[in-house]
Amino acid sequence: MTILDGLFNGISIGSILLLAALGLAIVFGLMGVINMAHGELMMLGAYTTYLVQNGFRALGDGWFEAYILAALPMAFLVAALAGIVLERGVIRYLYGRPLETLLATWGVSLILQQFVRSVNWVIVIGLVLFCLLFFGGMWLLRRRADFERIRPIALAILLPLSLAIAGIVGNSIGQARGLAVTQPWFGAQNVDVTAPAWLRGGIPIGAYQLSSVRIFILLLTALCVAGVYFFLQKTPWGLRIRSVTQNRSMSACLGIPTQKVDALTFALGSGLAGIAGCAVSLLGSVGPNTGQNYIVNTFMVVVVGGVGKLVGTIVGAMAIGIAEYLIGSATLALVFAPLKPLADFFTTFGTTSMAKVLVFALIVAFLQFRPGGLFPQKGRTVDA
Repeated sequence: MTILDGLFNGISIGSILLLAALGLAIVFGLMGVINMAHGELMMLGAYTTYLVQNGFRALGDGWFEAYILAALPMAFLVAALAGIVLERGVIRYLYGRPLETLLATWGVSLILQQFVRSVNWVIVIGLVLFCLLFFGGMWLLRRRADFERIRPIALAILLPLSLAIAGIVGNSIGQARGLAVTQPWFGAQNVDVTAPAWLRGGIPIGAYQLSSVRIFILLLTALCVAGVYFFLQKTPWGLRIRSVTQNRSMSACLGIPTQKVDALTFALGSGLAGIAGCAVSLLGSVGPNTGQNYIVNTFMVVVVGGVGKLVGTIVGAMAIGIAEYLIGSATLALVFAPLKPLADFFTTFGTTSMAKVLVFALIVAFLQFRPGGLFPQKGRTVDA
């Protein structure tokens, strides 16, 4: 294991952490929301990639080689849509209440994990029918002049009625069609995503070979970082997001629609998590717990880099990714082999789990001296 090998693999791991942390940094920086369901949004992106892969495989080998080009935008859209639903349905009622937000999003993460284990045609049909009945009914009633007066009554009637009808219809279809509609799509077991032929193998550099998949992920990360930077710095909505991040109250006084900004920001952050899930699916199997493997490191990246700081997120992701791989792969133990005390120390932490322990300990020690991270926030937000 050479130092070049360790650095390249560490950077590739850091790029995945960066992809996942980009969205979290934006959401956490703008709204102060601790989204424990961020890892499950990655999982949705990974499962979307799996479904797109199967769809393109059915079209033939020629189509299969291009499935990843369709999977990336689809993963973004699915995760962004889930993020909008989460923000509109749960989080917007909990702003300014961090403990309740943390517990609510943790509950959502458990629901999403169980959903992908159990989802089948009966559940999908029931959900679609419930949405049509409930939200369609609320949309019709919203056109009445006295909607605000009758809203509690409408909710009390429409919600249980829609649930009952959707449940009865779903149960009837399940009994009539049997296993064809009740069998889970994914189940609890992991599913495999196969990379296209042009992403298999690697690029030889002397005696070393760079993995094509990891190079692709590095380029994808660079493209996402550039896209986020351009969006935040060069577009009107990016200006609004930065304004709300600096001072929400003043932005609202100036006519910026802060609720729309919140929804857009959450959709952007969730979509980036979906893209991260698509990238993760190329490196291994996809399962209901896929997102849980990255959520802790993702939060560490945001905290170390500085909340809401794009540059800090980049530096933090690369530092944590490289450090974890160099320590966990025992590369540093080999590098410091002539110095026996250091070699023994790094050999003790030369496994993936022990490397995480050491990196987290170093992060805790670092935050004692710089609690704001590498690039702490400045301005009125700090004093709020």
